[in-house]
Amino acid sequence: MVASGGVPVAVTVFDESERLIWAGRAAAYARSFARLCAHPVPRLLDAASVGPGVRLLDVGTGPGTVAVAACARGATVTAVDAEPSMVELAGRAAPAADVRVAALPDLPFAEGEFDAAVGNFVLNHVGRPKVALTELRRVVRPGGWIALTIWAAPPAAGQALLGRAVHAAGVVRPSHLPSLAPEDDFPRDERGLTDLLGSAGLRDAVTETLRWDHRASVEEWWSGPAAGVASIGQVVQSQAPGKRAEIKRHFEALGSEFADDDGMLALPHAALLARARR
Repeated sequence: MVASGGVPVAVTVFDESERLIWAGRAAAYARSFARLCAHPVPRLLDAASVGPGVRLLDVGTGPGTVAVAACARGATVTAVDAEPSMVELAGRAAPAADVRVAALPDLPFAEGEFDAAVGNFVLNHVGRPKVALTELRRVVRPGGWIALTIWAAPPAAGQALLGRAVHAAGVVRPSHLPSLAPEDDFPRDERGLTDLLGSAGLRDAVTETLRWDHRASVEEWWSGPAAGVASIGQVVQSQAPGKRAEIKRHFEALGSEFADDDGMLALPHAALLARARR
């Protein structure tokens, strides 16, 4: 593969795995984890100084949550996602945006084409994060902002719930789900993300931690992994029916720690929000 900037870019095993994980799962994601991931969107757009007339690139738009919010602010929005089923949802949700299939680190845009770029929980899903940031830097004009969110590590208690259920059932990560190569990984904390942005040639990088409790029903929270959404869903779906039922039993038991009087789960989450200037 050759990126738009003319630099050869190899698709990693991690990237290929992510494409397979998300194939055809837009509707299942929209019913499960999409509300969670929508929480930082206003702060993300503020960090990129998105307002009327701003030419914005939304990478990894998913069902279009960021694109919709940016259009409402009067921005001129281009939104891309690697998964066609996500692009279909986003196109319906944000008809004023230019929505198309494209993926980091190979974006079909000219150098400096945008005033700003944002990626909401996208850097988690690329095989070479530094290369992806370098590509975002390329397509943003000098002085323009890039803003990103990723999940913090170690995870907050609510984010860890599903993983705890998997562990309690004695399940290990399947071999067909690769991890990020050590040379491409970075600490998922404020310092680690800030340093990564700097290593990609971005200026004035700052990172903060966002914390919130996400409220969801037991059925909604289980529906994502049950449908194979994200890596945790692939872990669950790769098990035999009996083991999947065991994971669910542990999930329900452990989830009671977070249940309120109405039976809803209040799940603590933590994410990193970073901004930097080209």
